[in-house]
Amino acid sequence: MEDASRGEEENSMFETSHVLGALLASSPLLARAWDRCAAAADGGASSLGFVHGGGGGGEGEPVCVAFSGVQAALSAAAGGGGGGAEIFKPVGLRGDAAGRLFAPLVAAEPEDAGGEPVAVQALALQGFLRLCGSPEFQVLLNQIRGKAVVFTGHSLGGAIAALVALHYLCTSSSSSAFAPAPPVLCVTFGSPLLGNQALSRAILRERWAGNFCHVVSQHDVVPRLLFCPLNVIPVHIVVGMQLHQLPVRARRAAGVVATVTARMADTNQESLRQLIQEHAGEAAIEQKLAAPEIPSGSPYRPFGAYVLCSPDGAACVDNPTAAVQMLYATFAARRAPETGAVPPEAAHSCYGDLVLSMPHHLLLKRRLGATVTAPAASNYDVGISIALEASGITGEATEAAPARQWLKTSKRVGRSPSLNCASLATRLGRITPCRAQIEWYKALFDANTGYYDAFKQRLSPKKFSKANMYRIKLAQFWDGVLSMLDTSQLPYDFHRRAKWVNAAHFYQLLVEPLDIAHYHRNNLHRTRGSYITHGRERRYELFDKWWKQKGCTDPSTGDTSATTTARRSKFAGLTQDPCFWARVEEAREQTESAKSERDMTLLARMLEDLHKFERHSSELVESKEVSIDVVAPQSSYSLWVKEWNELKLREEVRTILFQF
Repeated sequence: MEDASRGEEENSMFETSHVLGALLASSPLLARAWDRCAAAADGGASSLGFVHGGGGGGEGEPVCVAFSGVQAALSAAAGGGGGGAEIFKPVGLRGDAAGRLFAPLVAAEPEDAGGEPVAVQALALQGFLRLCGSPEFQVLLNQIRGKAVVFTGHSLGGAIAALVALHYLCTSSSSSAFAPAPPVLCVTFGSPLLGNQALSRAILRERWAGNFCHVVSQHDVVPRLLFCPLNVIPVHIVVGMQLHQLPVRARRAAGVVATVTARMADTNQESLRQLIQEHAGEAAIEQKLAAPEIPSGSPYRPFGAYVLCSPDGAACVDNPTAAVQMLYATFAARRAPETGAVPPEAAHSCYGDLVLSMPHHLLLKRRLGATVTAPAASNYDVGISIALEASGITGEATEAAPARQWLKTSKRVGRSPSLNCASLATRLGRITPCRAQIEWYKALFDANTGYYDAFKQRLSPKKFSKANMYRIKLAQFWDGVLSMLDTSQLPYDFHRRAKWVNAAHFYQLLVEPLDIAHYHRNNLHRTRGSYITHGRERRYELFDKWWKQKGCTDPSTGDTSATTTARRSKFAGLTQDPCFWARVEEAREQTESAKSERDMTLLARMLEDLHKFERHSSELVESKEVSIDVVAPQSSYSLWVKEWNELKLREEVRTILFQF
């Protein structure tokens, strides 16, 4: 039954990776980007590290900025003995310099303490930070701000271009929380892997994966080399490949270049190929395991879309898992024996020929009416076969069967989070009546005690029992949502989607007061401590962060009404400070303690805290950012106001008496 259901699902799907690859190959984008990369390489070591110009001369054309990795390669070559573990070590972005440049990515790190921090390879980060210190680069950023931009680079220049694009996206998103991502595209050619799995997740959360397009030829070792453990990576290969792009005269002039390229020429090509194939294969197999017992030796993983090129065309995959698997499969699939092995230098510098020849091959295949020879059961199978052929994997290749299965699996897995999200939306609709029942419960007590105090005192036991049952059901639903999010069963940007942020926020404002009442009714504030610091559920803290990221919270107070521009004409439906009642309870306790306090230092501190809460609560009431139940005659807040006024009067009388 399951196989039949899966077959029916596949018959209704289409494989589009070859279509996207053909679209990119047929457009002038890749050729123009490569021209800029070639211009950046021609500048050599004496250039600024980047070149820029219009995409085609028209006013609406994007600005194309190409980056060179020559400076980074020269610094690594001049360093001499540094091995792969040092040159390519992952560097966290929480440092002072990098943290400011990539703030949204750092903020997107997972909440759990065991989550790995966002990190990128040291060599690319050093090249980027050196570039940021250049006045010319800062002038460039000011010139292109607000314009459509294509960042591009070859080899190490591609890794630097990706960091520049991430920085540009970070600064643009920080300037306006509600603005969409700027029109930015980063196109890299033969770029080494840049960051770890945490970086890939952070980019997905920010919805920036579509801004990155990595072009990789079938036999290029550089994009796959960082799948190997860092301590076995031959650094001279990556550095030598970059320096090999220098003009001949520049290579001859620099002695260190000659040394590195000589070492690269002496490297056993078959041993290098087997090293990459072994560890890329381990990374590909690891992707199939939910929790691998022995993770692969390299921390680096891909992000964005990968365009896998061969003389037969191009296939585009935008799933990180599928990218790892297809990078291995295309590299492991050998060409026909008569064509011979492709030298690493040729495979790494062939992108200019590829971007020019691929459109001609596509036209020729279309003219000849090339079709799949083996009969296929569905259009989906035909699409898979064409995608494999375009990426350089023939039907006879050993890797064809697993690659076909990997593409199918990634298609199903890629759909699952969206399907789960759609199913969750249906469940949200079913749980909405529970929320409506609590709203009805609230309306019953708005005029006298307010629903917070009614729930705390268990007024009307039957109504209390029902409200408590609905409170528990809603908590179970939202805890289930967070559990699905923690286990990657929902889209990475789920917590940024307006529908879910608003639904979670409304639930929090409505139900958290009942949780506070439950906490204080059971005297948990006396055994555990303050609700805000010791009793608050994790879901509320996460919902606060979601709302804050939406740009609707005052970070200093947690007041969710901070961005309200128009003054309210009547009280809000729900109090906009979700912890308001916890603050009221603390104020009442402090007021009671202050009445009998004899230590003048402690008393002064208590009075200062009470004055601070008085200002906060008065601002909320005056601006009508509280619900009508807050000012109900018998509410805890109204009772505190009376107690506080009595205490202030007593202190004023005491001060007058001391003066005499």
